[in-house]
Amino acid sequence: MSYSLNIVGGGMVGASLALALQDCARQSGWAIRLIEAQPPVEGGWQPSYDNRSTALSHGSRRLFERLGIWQELARRAEPIRQIHVSDRGHPGSARMHAEQEGVPALGYIVENAWLGEVLLGNLDRQAIEWVAPARVAHARPHPGGYQLDLQVPGGTCQLESDLLVIADGGRSGLLDQLGIHRRVNPYQQVAVIANVTTANGHAGVAYERFTETGPLALLPLSGQRSALVWTLAVDVAEEVAQLPDEAFLERLQAAFGFRMGALLRVGERASYPLNLIEAEEQVRSNLVVLGNAAHSLHPIAGQGFNLSLRDAMALADQLQRAWCEGHHPGSLSVLQRYLDGQRGDQAATVAFSHYLTQLFSNRNPVLVAGRNAGLLAMDLLPPLKTRLARQGMGLRG
Repeated sequence: MSYSLNIVGGGMVGASLALALQDCARQSGWAIRLIEAQPPVEGGWQPSYDNRSTALSHGSRRLFERLGIWQELARRAEPIRQIHVSDRGHPGSARMHAEQEGVPALGYIVENAWLGEVLLGNLDRQAIEWVAPARVAHARPHPGGYQLDLQVPGGTCQLESDLLVIADGGRSGLLDQLGIHRRVNPYQQVAVIANVTTANGHAGVAYERFTETGPLALLPLSGQRSALVWTLAVDVAEEVAQLPDEAFLERLQAAFGFRMGALLRVGERASYPLNLIEAEEQVRSNLVVLGNAAHSLHPIAGQGFNLSLRDAMALADQLQRAWCEGHHPGSLSVLQRYLDGQRGDQAATVAFSHYLTQLFSNRNPVLVAGRNAGLLAMDLLPPLKTRLARQGMGLRG
């Protein structure tokens, strides 16, 4: 029997799910649609100094290998060979090396525009229908699925959906409309994002540095650029955001130091408030919430997209299993089985990200001393370091 699956949100998570399901769509005859407010840009990816980027774990590399796109994606994915963690003004530090962990890289940094280009470029438009530009104005449950009212150029149209996947980001209006509440834990912090160029380059090292104003990370990008994620208190971030480039680089240099030499150039800056946001429901009959709509994490540990990718692949596996067993893909038992399988991973990843944020954003002298002792211990105890590295790489066990 043929079913209709509508994925609302054609970003990295929605596109990954669609790609994971396209073989199933070919075999089963399921009608799978990817609904996105922004049409794809013809001509694709173009290099830009200011492109935003995403950290991919080693586990995500394995998943993209399963999807058959890693070789193409890796052409512009910069490997992280080493992670250096330090606390400004204190002796504690730790280093993790890919070679010691037995992997080619601890992770990778890839520009979002390139990741999107590769994902969408590998979609089979015969199996996955791309509906864009389109916005879901209303989603109404009815027996066996949902009815969607779409706003499209020139008017409106309706779609029937046996399974609705909401993957339209952390500000999803559909969740509000459907009465799916979210728990919000504000960090009272703002992330300032930019790309920077340093005199000495990055040599494949990702730096995580904890300062009086909050943690900052400099992550290796292609072309010897580094991606900056600088976490600041709200009032400090407002001040920093208004600085001219030269003053901004001076402020950043004072916080980070000279491990990479002088900071020479900064690209366009963006900033956004930081919250831990979790949807109180991720599945209902005929409905799944995925990606940032399901859980938005602090960027300190680079876990957000990697967790969402694991969710998407686990959901795809359960839906393909449902097809093989002749079950309705939107049945609550099928979707609950997916969620039950992911609960442990979600809880561990959210806790890892949240408590790391709490620990390294706190200036309490006792906590500062304790975490520095922990950094020193981690550098001296390989099993402890390996356990932390495996969590960061998205590897279980």
